[in-house]
Amino acid sequence: MKQAIGYIRVSTEKQANEGVSLEAQEARIESWCKTNGYELVKVYVDAGISGKRMDTRKELLAALAALKKGMALVSYSLSRLARSTADAIAIGNQIAKKKADMVSLSEQIDTTTASGNMMFQMLAVLAEFERKLTAERTKTALQHKKATGQKYCNQTPYGFEAIEGRLVQVQQEAEVVAEIQAARSNGNTLQFIADNLNGRSIPTKTGKQWQPATIHLLLKRTALVPAL
Repeated sequence: MKQAIGYIRVSTEKQANEGVSLEAQEARIESWCKTNGYELVKVYVDAGISGKRMDTRKELLAALAALKKGMALVSYSLSRLARSTADAIAIGNQIAKKKADMVSLSEQIDTTTASGNMMFQMLAVLAEFERKLTAERTKTALQHKKATGQKYCNQTPYGFEAIEGRLVQVQQEAEVVAEIQAARSNGNTLQFIADNLNGRSIPTKTGKQWQPATIHLLLKRTALVPAL
């Protein structure tokens, strides 16, 4: 008989009482196994644990470690496995590497069947599309803020100060930026530039010493980085 491992989780006591309890999740898993001819060898339980991070869910990690070729990991829903579709898909890919199957009862995802596997692949494509779309929107928004002189990152970039959400040039820092650009254009190394600034006790925006990587990022921001 084929074997299956169950995984169930609730994040809070309230969810256990008002949502889908651990007992209800386990009952659904047992029913699926019985209907589909699987022996349920063990149910792993994460009780009162958030699904935000995998590394804090010891029972999920144990379930994945125990999974062997030909077995199935059965859960009540993708939300029990992870907080996002992308994370659930990452777990699904990990399961696939073991040549095992993933079953999510609520979404009717069952990679033991051709149609269920197709549904999982479609979710993976949609999740990847959403990630790229979000990245594209973020990039466009940042470019617009930068072009219109608005603050576009958590840390105010060197050469500016943020006043009421807009970037205002700091003359003394702007002169240092111009000096860095000129030094790099003249062929000086990033390390040489950093050492020169540190030797003159010119601090970075955070008051720390200059590093070659700091210089590189500053030049990249101002689009004047020569080939390394």
